[in-house]
Amino acid sequence: MQHFFVNLPLRYIAKDRRYLDQFIERRLAPELGLDTIIMACVDDHWHRDIAARLKSVGLPCAVHLPFFDLQPGSLDDFILDATRRRFESTKKIVDIYAPAHLVAHAGYSGLYVEFYDAWLSRARETWAGFMDTWQGHPPLFLENVNEKSPKPLQDLYAGLAGHNTGICFDTGHWQSFSGGNKAGTVREWVMQLKGSIRHLHLHDNDGSSDQHMGLGQGAFPWNDFFASLAEYSLLPTITLEPHTPLDVEQSLKFMSQHPEWFA
Repeated sequence: MQHFFVNLPLRYIAKDRRYLDQFIERRLAPELGLDTIIMACVDDHWHRDIAARLKSVGLPCAVHLPFFDLQPGSLDDFILDATRRRFESTKKIVDIYAPAHLVAHAGYSGLYVEFYDAWLSRARETWAGFMDTWQGHPPLFLENVNEKSPKPLQDLYAGLAGHNTGICFDTGHWQSFSGGNKAGTVREWVMQLKGSIRHLHLHDNDGSSDQHMGLGQGAFPWNDFFASLAEYSLLPTITLEPHTPLDVEQSLKFMSQHPEWFA
């Protein structure tokens, strides 16, 4: 079996079971997207059925936690409470799948520039509380989205020592939302996060938007990125995040062309 994951929103499977069939046929391990849409339209029995199908063929999975409208470091007590209750509601479903890892958005944005310390304190409390009450939880990897520098991720991770967490570096988000390629900062990000990067979300874009292209189809600096990982002897796990079947194929081809990076 191939030792990486490929993103697969659970709502896609609910719409058409053939998505799951294709992953099983190709032996692609899914990182299952768990969002508020799927949580509102299926029950635990449905999740058990999907989990049993994966288990029956020996295919591992991972789970991406919800992020629509959620703010784990919100300064608004009502929104913060709703966010924490939403995360709490995922635990029973996640346990059904017994995933190899969890991914969640770290949630920092420019909204909190003037209130950074308050955001950081509340975000740490959210994630620590989420894990403290969940014995044996899978590793949780916090993902960059709108962060303009690695500092919020660094500081959030540092405050969660002992909680089996890490950083998920998302190449497409770094390129599109952080403007990283224009600034030429991929080596800086890897250097500053070298002690915490445990997982990668790999997809590409041209820098204008979060296009989720296949690897090598956009402008992401793959050579510099993998050279930086090698410099610090980092061997994070991987999820491919292309959004179309063609982009999946292009990503798999890219991986086969660069065994030195993906072996």
